[in-house]
Amino acid sequence: MIRNISVLLCIILMYACRNSAQSAASNESATTVPVFSSDSAYGYIQKQVDFGPRVPNTAAHRHCADYLVTALQRFGATLINQKVKLTAFNGDKLDAHNIIASFSPEKTNRILLFAHWDTRPWSDHDPDPKNFHRAVLGANDGASGVGVLLEIARQISLDPPQVGVDIIFFDAEDYGAPENHHTYVADSWCLGSQYWAKNLHVKPYNPKYGILLDMVGAKDAKFYREQISDSYARFLVDKIWNTAQNLGFDKYFINAAGGIITDDHLYVNQIAGVPSANIIQYDPRSAHGFGDYWHTVNDDMRNISKETLFAVGTTLLHVIYNE
Repeated sequence: MIRNISVLLCIILMYACRNSAQSAASNESATTVPVFSSDSAYGYIQKQVDFGPRVPNTAAHRHCADYLVTALQRFGATLINQKVKLTAFNGDKLDAHNIIASFSPEKTNRILLFAHWDTRPWSDHDPDPKNFHRAVLGANDGASGVGVLLEIARQISLDPPQVGVDIIFFDAEDYGAPENHHTYVADSWCLGSQYWAKNLHVKPYNPKYGILLDMVGAKDAKFYREQISDSYARFLVDKIWNTAQNLGFDKYFINAAGGIITDDHLYVNQIAGVPSANIIQYDPRSAHGFGDYWHTVNDDMRNISKETLFAVGTTLLHVIYNE
């Protein structure tokens, strides 16, 4: 009797598992996720780099802003241009431009995606001191996050998700005081996101969460769980990293603690109150935690990998379209 009961139980469990699997497959097939084009993202990055370093108050900066606004309008976004004069740590007056694009603005259930689009005015980590006063081209640190989000915007325009999406390109993120500056200057980085967080483009503004992309294009990049993100939005970090793992991208998304990184998400969390996570390349073996191209004259298209772009963009699309 025990053996027969066991056999009967196995049969019952087998059918139950089959039905459960069929149900899960049905739910998954009901959610159609667009295919991320790494070729398109790469092209958007190349276009930004072709303008030259996108440092505030330069022609390259203005031309790139026009390009980004035009691209987002072409994808059907509702645009808000947040133009403001910001003061840098050294007294420089910066003509800054936060570019805010809303998709399905009528939807109250929303998520926020963001990246910075400016580049650093100095190559203060270049191994050659003679390069200090050369601006950074910013293929990875600046253009990569924007390139991925432009491709996300294109996909949203073709097949809108259930959730409303806001994309913000923050300015003046990379104008912070160099390490050799004679005095410490608090909050000298991320000036555009600080301004936006204190002057929200709509009020009230309560998206479910925000996701920051920063330096997401390097070959074999590793994205650890950034600790400010884990502190403010652990649920979101879990969601992103679990999604990446399920998609087979665990060689990029490392489910281990990373650094504590001052970035735009800090102020989106602290001031705007939007729980936000940062997807950012991190190298625990590096003295500064980033790639050897970081804040040097070598941050060019040689640092951009279509495979890495595909992993990040695909993960992000699956997060968005499964909301």
